[in-house]
Amino acid sequence: MSWVNTAILSAAILGVVNIFDSHLVSKRMPSLRAFFFPIGVIHLVYGSILCTLFPLPEGINILPVIITVVSALLRAGAVSLMLYSLKREEVSRVIPVVYTYPIFVAIMAVLLLGETLHYTGWLAIIIVVAGAVMISARQSSSGTTTWLGKPLIIFITSTLLFALADIASKYALSYVSFWNMFSISTICMSGVFLLVSTRPQIWKQISNMKRRTSSLVLLAFNETLAPVGILLSFWALQRGPASLVSPIVGSRPIFVVIAALILSRVAPTFLEWRPGKGRLALRLIATAMIVGGITIIHLL
Repeated sequence: MSWVNTAILSAAILGVVNIFDSHLVSKRMPSLRAFFFPIGVIHLVYGSILCTLFPLPEGINILPVIITVVSALLRAGAVSLMLYSLKREEVSRVIPVVYTYPIFVAIMAVLLLGETLHYTGWLAIIIVVAGAVMISARQSSSGTTTWLGKPLIIFITSTLLFALADIASKYALSYVSFWNMFSISTICMSGVFLLVSTRPQIWKQISNMKRRTSSLVLLAFNETLAPVGILLSFWALQRGPASLVSPIVGSRPIFVVIAALILSRVAPTFLEWRPGKGRLALRLIATAMIVGGITIIHLL
């Protein structure tokens, strides 16, 4: 399978993961830290097994290892902020804004990795940013348009962290395999999650959960899908240019919006998403702008 198809498959899988993330953090888990704890445990197991099966190359210098760890920590921070946002905002609002990060990857790739971005690429950047601004608008009951304020700042911070993580990963993948990248990333992420969630009160929250068994089974299933999507993205990033792979992987908003639209019809209580016709049309136009801009970059 080519790196292009691999990146598209990664986007589709991770889009589904984002839908389940939103459902779990907003509907099932008693707190965000209670959500972090089982994820940290699961990813620690994944990372430990893969570190044993796929050790680092012999004679590797310390710098690529440090960059790999930095990339993993940046990604962990980005994911944490994204999940924090999903706890408080609609998934169809959060994901399209956060996943404008490929635009920043393209800019950084030009400046730091020597990749080329022509005027058509800059036009795509304007289209994507305009779409993100449209999605960040909120229509009040009185008809007044307001902006997300603090949540938007959190979205942008998560976006920049994802972009920096991809640039660091692209550099590190010249020296380590995508298996190494994933195992180190997942161990670092589990360390961050367990550091903030390993508390007696968190264990008590989990033990007293309603629908605990079904919720933890759903979480375990989701955290089985997530590594597949992440591994595929690292595989594609190792083989393709960062300025093209990241936009394709970042096209997951279209999968999120489509899935959210379907779920709003077949399982209305699964997600907190009740768009009116006008709001839905605006959201779809904005998402199409984001995906269209990303597609332009892909076709350069």
